[in-house]
Parts: sequence; structure tokens; C-alpha cells
Amino acid sequence: MEKMFIKLKSINYQYASVIFVALALCLLTVGCDVFKRPPLVKKPALYKISPSQYPDFEDDMNYAYLEHSIPRSIEYLKRLPSSKQFKFGQDSFRADYMIKSLEFFLNFIQKKGLKQPIKKFIESHYVVYRSAGSGKPEQVLFTGYYEPLLQGSLEKDSEFEFPVYSRPDDLMTVDLSLFSPDFKGKKIIGRYTDQTIVPYYERKKIESDNILEGRAKPLAWVKDQVDLFFLQIQGSGKIHLSNGEKINVHYHTYNGRPYKSIGKLLIEQGKIPRSEMSMQKIRDYLKAHKEEVSSILNYNQSYVFFKIEEEGPLGCLEVTLTPGRSIATDRRVFPQAALAFIETKKPLVDGEGRIYEWNDFSRFVLNQDTGGAIRGPGRADLFWGNGPYAEIAAGHMQHSGNMYFLILKPEVLEPA
Repeated sequence: MEKMFIKLKSINYQYASVIFVALALCLLTVGCDVFKRPPLVKKPALYKISPSQYPDFEDDMNYAYLEHSIPRSIEYLKRLPSSKQFKFGQDSFRADYMIKSLEFFLNFIQKKGLKQPIKKFIESHYVVYRSAGSGKPEQVLFTGYYEPLLQGSLEKDSEFEFPVYSRPDDLMTVDLSLFSPDFKGKKIIGRYTDQTIVPYYERKKIESDNILEGRAKPLAWVKDQVDLFFLQIQGSGKIHLSNGEKINVHYHTYNGRPYKSIGKLLIEQGKIPRSEMSMQKIRDYLKAHKEEVSSILNYNQSYVFFKIEEEGPLGCLEVTLTPGRSIATDRRVFPQAALAFIETKKPLVDGEGRIYEWNDFSRFVLNQDTGGAIRGPGRADLFWGNGPYAEIAAGHMQHSGNMYFLILKPEVLEPA
């Protein structure tokens, strides 16, 4: 599921634009973050490249996970109107064409003993677009996210005292496009009181004043406040209950408040050097300074509410994510569900859980998620799965690289 300054996701973590409208749909409150976010780039986020510029398309993973991930994108696309358009730079392709493109690629990799090298196959059958990235050279910053595993209980007690809340019954979402086409794609989140819409409660109010009692049902109770915070950042997770059962919790919505990175805060305050910043370093600092935990966590006003799913983790497309094969990008600028190829670095870890080297790697991935801090053509977030390695990789990954998107050439499907 976004992220702190370092990389933390989000997951799923799907923080929407936050604006509140007053007279004639002007602002009715302050503290919104919509004007703080980077504007959409005017130039295309993707541009078509020639075959001479194609990467080698070497993949460091077994294709089995790719064979699992591609059908998940197809599953999503089949739920859409066949005429829905997806932008690849200056070009557009319909949902039904996206399906054909993915099925064609899936059929190729499922063949045993491939007679045709993957690069030659792509040169013959696919158009490739490169991300414009940010800055020069055109690089994408890759970060990572993972699926946290927490211990919890269905009942509150002295051991499990921090609630994983469901959506509050007084939280409302307003689609502003219903009022004016000027607000197409814009929504606000708040609550209704005294015949007006006001911002929903911020994190500090929720955690210190027990304001959600009677408004939101706890799905479970967990041991640690910091674990709960990172669960919210990642957007999805598993909770192993004291009764032996296990539940998958997934992002449902949030309080509409702006996301603020506590990693960036700790750097600015000189508490963690920028060069050492990671999720693990944040955890270590909070563990050693328990008296600062609440004030640091409350710096991030945003608060996530969850729902229980039979499967997990789910991305923003409502399909299960595949470890190492699912990425999160800015859904405003990159085609959702599309096949992509990335080149960046991954950590090598010793038996003590220490990173001793970062190695170059490349692989095919599917664009199946988004995140609050994943903005613009220069950002992407790789889902690592769960377990110790996934947490280490997600916690430390912050490396530049290249990202490409692939779509089938129209002439491939034309009758001879």
C-alpha cells in the first residue's frame, strides 16, 4: 500500500486531494493540502521510444509471479466499460485493447522453452514508452512498501489497547464534480455539523480524545501504537488474533487531512541524519524516546480507516498485489493496470538482517496501486510482500532508476 520522506507508502494508501468549498464553491476552511501538491506536469509523463532505445528486458525473477500478476490486471480491466481510455503519453488505448495486450504477453511467457528472446518479441510486437521522470537525466525515484504483520485481539485489554478503526459513520465524502465541471475528479472528506461541512477530526483529536467512540467500530485491537501507525502508512496488513484466527485489513478511507512525513520531521529536527533515514531508524528512535511518540506521530494529521477483506493485500484496483511484481504510481499520470518494466536497485541482506550491498536489477511489473506520497512521473513504489526481507527492503529502498510501459502494436491484431 506511501510514504514518509524515506519511502513509506501506501500503501494503498490513497490520500485524495483535500479542498473544502464555501460560497459559490470557494474555500470554506483552511489547512487543505491540495495547493501544496505538485501540479500535474504539462508535458506527457510517458514518451514513445524507438527500438534502439529499448532496455534489454532482463528479468531477475521467475515468471511464475508475473503469471499471477497479469491476470489480476485483466480482472480489473474486465470490470470497466470496454471503451474506457488509458493514456500512454500522447496516445490512448481502450480497456478492451489493454486486455488483449496483456493476454498476448501472458501467452508468450507461458510458452515452454521460448524460441524467441523476450527483447526480440517485444521489438516485434510492442510499443514502449519511457517515463519522463523528474529532472535530468530522466530518472524515477523508486521506494518500497510491504504488508505488515501485527499481533492483535478482537477485545481490548491491557495488552491490546490500540484500535484499528473501521470507517466512522459520521465521515462523509462529497463529489465536487456534481456542483461544477471545474471540479472534475475532486472530492472532499469531512463531517456534517450545524448545517455545514467541516474538516474531519485530525489524528491528535482521534487518538487523545477518544472521539470515535460510538462513531467507528474497532475491527481489532493491537499491541503497539507505532505498529498501528505504520499499518496506516502501508495501507494493508494482516493481524494474527489471540484466538488463533487471522484477518486481512485493507485501506477503506481516511480523514481527509494532509499527509505529513514524520521522517522528514525527524531529519529537520536533527534527530536522524538524512543519510541514515529509514523506517527502521524511525522505529528505533521512537522506541528510545517513548515520551516523544505521540507528538511525532500526531505531526501527521492524516488518519486511515480500514475494512476487512477475505484476501489481501489489495491495491487501489481492488485486486490482490503480487510481491515483487506490483507497483504503485500516480494514478493521474500513468495508465492503471498496465504492464511496465523497471530498472533500479535491490538490497542484499546477511543472516543478521543487515544490508551489505545494493545490486542492480530489472523486471516486469504491473501498475496496480497508488499512494499519497507517490506523485508525478518521477516516483514509483514497489510492493515487496511480507516478512523480514520485505520489511528491510521496503524500509530502506530509495534509489533512482528507469521505468517503461508496454502496449501491443495495433497492427499485431489486424487481419492479414
